[in-house]
Amino acid sequence: MTPDELKTTAEKQREAVGKYPHRVHVCMAAGCISSGSDKVKDALTDELKKAGKDKCCLVKGVGCMGLCSAGPLVEVADSVAGNSVMYKNVTAEDVPALVASLEGKPVPHLLLPKDIPFFTAQHKIVLENFGLIDPDTIADYIMMGGYEALNKALTDMGPAEVLHEVTASGLRGRGGAGYPTGLKWSTVAKAGGGQKYVICNADEGDPGAFMDRSVLESDPHRVLEGMAIAGFAVGANAGYIYVRAEYPLAVKRLKNAIRQAERSGLLGQNIFGTPFNFKIDIRLGAGAFVCGEETALIASIEGLRGQPRPRPPYPAVSGLWGCPTLINNVETLANIPPIIRKGGKWFASIGTEKSKGTKVFALAGQVNNTGLIEVPMGIKLRDIIFDIGGGIPEGRKFKAVQTGGPSGGCIPEQHLDMPVDYESLASVGSIMGSGGMIVMDESSDMVDVAKYFMEFCMTESCGKCVPCRAGTAQMHDLLARIMEGDATMRDLALLEKLCDLVKNTSLCGLGMTAPNPVLSTLQYFREEYTSRLLDGGGNGRHPKTAAAAEVR
Repeated sequence: MTPDELKTTAEKQREAVGKYPHRVHVCMAAGCISSGSDKVKDALTDELKKAGKDKCCLVKGVGCMGLCSAGPLVEVADSVAGNSVMYKNVTAEDVPALVASLEGKPVPHLLLPKDIPFFTAQHKIVLENFGLIDPDTIADYIMMGGYEALNKALTDMGPAEVLHEVTASGLRGRGGAGYPTGLKWSTVAKAGGGQKYVICNADEGDPGAFMDRSVLESDPHRVLEGMAIAGFAVGANAGYIYVRAEYPLAVKRLKNAIRQAERSGLLGQNIFGTPFNFKIDIRLGAGAFVCGEETALIASIEGLRGQPRPRPPYPAVSGLWGCPTLINNVETLANIPPIIRKGGKWFASIGTEKSKGTKVFALAGQVNNTGLIEVPMGIKLRDIIFDIGGGIPEGRKFKAVQTGGPSGGCIPEQHLDMPVDYESLASVGSIMGSGGMIVMDESSDMVDVAKYFMEFCMTESCGKCVPCRAGTAQMHDLLARIMEGDATMRDLALLEKLCDLVKNTSLCGLGMTAPNPVLSTLQYFREEYTSRLLDGGGNGRHPKTAAAAEVR
């Protein structure tokens, strides 16, 4: 495909779509499909044909529309009037009414207002195509400006200019650590050796997180384009996407996207008629959480057991098969095409001084509006939970929000007005992580929450280093004893010492961050721990345990 052919493809697709007076977009992401959106789409196609309206109405399966708690979601657009309406909780039985409404008034009981904060308070960069394009159609992605950034990088810029724009953007890795993306790219670019690799880390394993899955399901070409631009910038000609096998829809759409890009000449040899070659392969992960750590991920791709190794050397110098390797997660790479199209300065104008751009979060737990959101860095937690999230169900009281998955901390009400950025979250004992955000109400038991995440880390530990292998097991045992009311103040002191030991002596990030949920709940909800100890003083058993002993 030449640059002119790219432009022609975009124009033809816009014309093909624009000829329909009505367009119906049905969410076909995993969440909505599980609620029956595939049946809704089939019913719409059949009903329109039966009503003789299939020539004037286009039915398109699109990616995630965000508000997962209201799915299946359907959006009906009138290109003549220039407006659209969104419907929630749509079933196949609602389809006749939807088709009848095309020439009349909307269906009132299904209406979902689009002027609510959930939609209006977001700032979409990574998610800009969500709900608009068919993820299985490359022409749809090209129609929205897809592969223009790759064309620009290859034909109008050089690797050094691409690196400059990424560095100027201030983009930091969205996988959790927040390492400056431009600096990481520059390190790989400067590394010697003929063979280099780009790896997309799509091994999303945090409980309650579905950001990367949604991007791969809804806009897969965006990630491929980001990887190709990265390969051009650092001097790599091959890439791997390491994705969880538990994401079958994402894997299916990725494979289809790679096949389409190769057929179109947008991956492979002499892309856009330049000397640049780049191919992408998929590797499936078997569900090991530790493989989210970059050296364990590399070992898994190489066919070895997924275990981390000491650093240095870092993957940027010696990674996959000993070659310089660039590793970024899905969201980081999805930010690259718009940065190249619009410039690093544009991206840097969004967010805060040290945390630029936007962040995608999977908002879950005890909140009315659960789903996928994208907000500018620096937004307040309160705005996310109570405006975008719609507050706590049934009028219950907010208690805490856990960010960063098993590696993150639980943030109490007193910090709701803090900005969401890397430094602020770290200052209260949590992390940004990849973007999981779980809201808890007054019914949540914080000791039980800590125990749940510790059990997860204990189970997912690869066992290579003693602090993580034995330390997480010991911490889980102590938390279980506290939960059962069979612990003393001495046990609580031991738990805190273990947190410090595991955090400072573990080999990789899994062990280093595993104590965070315990430490944060001890810091903000300590009374929930001490109330389970006898007299709060550790001189015997908890009253309920003592009473049980007397009965025995």
